[in-house]
Amino acid sequence: MSTLLKVENLRKAFKVSANRPGAAKQSLRAVDGVSFEIKSGETLGLVGESGCGKSTTGKLLLRLIEPDSGTIQFNCRDVAGMGHRELTAIRRDMQMIFQDPYSSLNPRMRVGEIIGEPLVVHTLAKGRAIKEQVLALMQKVGLAPEHYDRYPHEFSGGQRQRIGIARTLAVQPRLIVADEPVSALDLSIQAQIVNLLKDLQEEFGLTYLFISHDLGIIEHVCDRVAVMYLGRIVEIATAEQLYHQPCHPYTEALLNAVPIPDPQRVREHQILSGEIPSPINPPTGCHFHPRCPYAQEICRKEYPALADHAKGHQSACHFSDEVGRFRQSRS
Repeated sequence: MSTLLKVENLRKAFKVSANRPGAAKQSLRAVDGVSFEIKSGETLGLVGESGCGKSTTGKLLLRLIEPDSGTIQFNCRDVAGMGHRELTAIRRDMQMIFQDPYSSLNPRMRVGEIIGEPLVVHTLAKGRAIKEQVLALMQKVGLAPEHYDRYPHEFSGGQRQRIGIARTLAVQPRLIVADEPVSALDLSIQAQIVNLLKDLQEEFGLTYLFISHDLGIIEHVCDRVAVMYLGRIVEIATAEQLYHQPCHPYTEALLNAVPIPDPQRVREHQILSGEIPSPINPPTGCHFHPRCPYAQEICRKEYPALADHAKGHQSACHFSDEVGRFRQSRS
């Protein structure tokens, strides 16, 4: 498979108010040197705790937020350096499914208008053809024709997300950034939306960046997984590699926190000490070292580069081998 999206050293910082009046604003490094690539037709999961920079990364890719530095190459084209006209055109190929299926829909527009708006903006259809395409999209995502003239407030959360998905599909994109698309939904509805996304990927050959904090869903949906911590990617691997042999202690801690649906099985939990550091003033060296059970002096002084560990499995840890041996001794 060819590489569809390649991101290198992406950075974004926000100025935030200081705690005391009159003090200078401080810099919050939301995305701090992120690099990854996504091949055509695959799903890359982006996981991490709330506030780690996942959603900001997704918005940077589509230039909904302007990056401070770094490169974003989509199909060998530089997205970060595009002007308004070029960016408008390429957004046909790069779309987003937002986390909140209600606030992402205009409450004053009917469903038919919401789904049909991208067709109008990109002049993909006119007149009666717009309604025909919208009805076809609604059927594709599981909405009934009678929903065409209704407003967003008349639908459930799952139905609203289906409206958002239909709007995204209207321009026939190649890449979809799904920003926690099921986190606001009930569990039974989550499964329906996840299965719908997988079916649509198979039918239309879509490529996904799937952002989530739910490792269970990530395992079910994704081909590869990238783990973020305090604005940086600390591990990238295939889903099988990551779930069976993680090489970063933060990934190991996340996996240990996933509930086991079997009351007879007992898991030895690794308890992380301390609180998540502030992205305004992160620790020196490896950002994870204050909470890491493997941390040594080098971790406090040097940040480990994201390096190949085995067969494309990348980890930013000085002691990746120790993490693997510890898990093997417990199994």
